[in-house]
Amino acid sequence: MKVSENGVQPQTAVDEDIRAKLNRETARIGWGELEKHFAAGNVVYVSPELDLIEVAYQVSLDNKEAVEGWVAEQQVGAATDEQAAQWHGNQAELWAVVVAPLVLVQPLRQ
Repeated sequence: MKVSENGVQPQTAVDEDIRAKLNRETARIGWGELEKHFAAGNVVYVSPELDLIEVAYQVSLDNKEAVEGWVAEQQVGAATDEQAAQWHGNQAELWAVVVAPLVLVQPLRQ
């Protein structure tokens, strides 16, 4: 694929279709509905600083470089027991999108 002058690959129709599908599948969900996925170790926290759809897209592509960079910056990672306890106590609603077997979650922006 040809790379543009700014080093970014142009998006293809397939890329756009995948992003659109992920966007349609993203929803607000109560933490209580996610607890079983957390117990299975499948909930991934995404920092509010990041675009949840872009992270889901890169995970779906298995883009290790991008994901490892976010993990190194502590912007993406397995949801922690502390986060789960806080979300449970607050009866939090989160944005969520499934990239099987993972459920990526992001706190609602205030």
